[in-house]
Amino acid sequence: MARSSYGRAARQRFVEKYINGNPFLTDEDLAEILNVSIQTIRLDRSELNIPEMRSRVKNVASGVRKQVRSIGIDEMIGDPVELEVGRSGISVLTITEKMTLIKTKVVRGHYLFAQANSLAVALVDAEVALTGTCKISFKRPVYSGERVVSRAFISRRSGNKYMVRVTSMVKDDPVFTGRFLVFAISEEVWRR
Repeated sequence: MARSSYGRAARQRFVEKYINGNPFLTDEDLAEILNVSIQTIRLDRSELNIPEMRSRVKNVASGVRKQVRSIGIDEMIGDPVELEVGRSGISVLTITEKMTLIKTKVVRGHYLFAQANSLAVALVDAEVALTGTCKISFKRPVYSGERVVSRAFISRRSGNKYMVRVTSMVKDDPVFTGRFLVFAISEEVWRR
């Protein structure tokens, strides 16, 4: 690997800038971007008092937990890291080997669907929300160790019906897209 031509101070400014712009970046991602070793990034983060990616995501997610009404936050697939109920949200799912098919090491599709679906339902500001229909598309295989970032937004609302669009990415590659029609259900209906 060719070494970075940045000095330490300049590199640390870049580390801070990149993390502020995208808190989901891992040390490995930063090392690749800045063309330095992972250990160098860890030292830079330490000097800048920036926690590792998992801690950054958990800190952001803790504020999200209080907002969600339509689904138990622990029932969501993926970690919600940004959520504005009634508008948009982001969740992150790191693919583990347990989520993949043994033969191909490709993630089982229901994990990508569940991440997108639970994020779509979480956006609806209601005590109960259920998916009515969806149109989904898998764009490329996802493998163990990859981090899937799902972004969702409510594109249309009519009465108790919400059209939610979700795009899931691994780095800059789209891996899943979906349109979910989610219904806010009144208490009289679901308490039967």
